[in-house]
Amino acid sequence: MAGNHTAKLVAELIKPTVEQLGLILWDVRFVKEGASYYLRVFIDKDSGVSIDDCTNVSHAIDPILDEHDPIDVSYYLEVCSPGLNRELKTEQHFLAFIGSEVKLTLYKAENGSKSVRGILTEYSDGPVLQVEGEVKQYKAAEVAKATLCDLD
Repeated sequence: MAGNHTAKLVAELIKPTVEQLGLILWDVRFVKEGASYYLRVFIDKDSGVSIDDCTNVSHAIDPILDEHDPIDVSYYLEVCSPGLNRELKTEQHFLAFIGSEVKLTLYKAENGSKSVRGILTEYSDGPVLQVEGEVKQYKAAEVAKATLCDLD
């Protein structure tokens, strides 16, 4: 998985700079879409991310990426917010949203469905959800994708 390795390397390089700007480095993804490659840097902060935040981070990390040159192909740099329905990938992501409604997509169907919605009550080797009054523990390895649900 060259994309994951590249994303981790870029995250290590840019995290201090993003934090110096008063932001949280939420995620970094390096993906190929069609013939093009994209380096997507997701940033966050408690009061919400503005276009100016994205522009400032882009300008601040561009010289770091140029200097270290961690990507050997042409790519587009995108700096953006993870959004309201953000993907939860790390333990820190889950812990930040305890008490929120989340949707899990599972690798294997449970009761005929690969999708589960519930309130995230804790994270202990995987998300723990309250689903229709019942507490259910999922191992991290069982979860293909986890996202916050719509806030409306």
